[in-house]
Amino acid sequence: MQRKNETLNYYESHAQEFSQGTQSLQFTEIQDLFLEKLSPNSFILDFGCGSGRDARYFLNRGYRVEAVDGSKEMCSIAQKLLGQPVKNVCFEEIEEHEKYDAIWACASILHVPKVELGGLFGKLNEALVSDGILYASFKYSEFEGMRNGRYFTDFTCDSFSEFLKQIPGWQIEESWISRDVRPGRDEEKWLNLILRKR
Repeated sequence: MQRKNETLNYYESHAQEFSQGTQSLQFTEIQDLFLEKLSPNSFILDFGCGSGRDARYFLNRGYRVEAVDGSKEMCSIAQKLLGQPVKNVCFEEIEEHEKYDAIWACASILHVPKVELGGLFGKLNEALVSDGILYASFKYSEFEGMRNGRYFTDFTCDSFSEFLKQIPGWQIEESWISRDVRPGRDEEKWLNLILRKR
């Protein structure tokens, strides 16, 4: 609980700075790859929406989007950007049943300790319709712990594959490594995953 509180407190106190640093980033290559797997008018959950950058992209392309975030300040910022309500929801509070066609969890659930992540993947599976997809991204390493005021669970391709074997109901449809798109951080690597509910 302390780790969660520290991470949420970080986003509460750095919300403006964080949104300014991420809102205008070009992320279209990965966004479009995700959207290619969806039917028109699909219902997307932006799970940990941050500044609302990705939710806005999906809305502008005609998709239905529900955006949520654990930080009240981030919700306020995203709500102004999107012009629609953004729910203040912590990750473990998701309790939906076959509601979404797709879930977008970009650099969000990486803040969940690995010991809790399996249960969260179970809840996300439950929230998707049959054959629904989940996009998630994690920093590419074997690290787990506090980093720059926030808790991180990192994965490599191999460690995530081993992790997912313990969780029923998923298959890895695509996985790839990308470089950080933020200025001056192109040496940082990310693990990108598209999982399919089976």
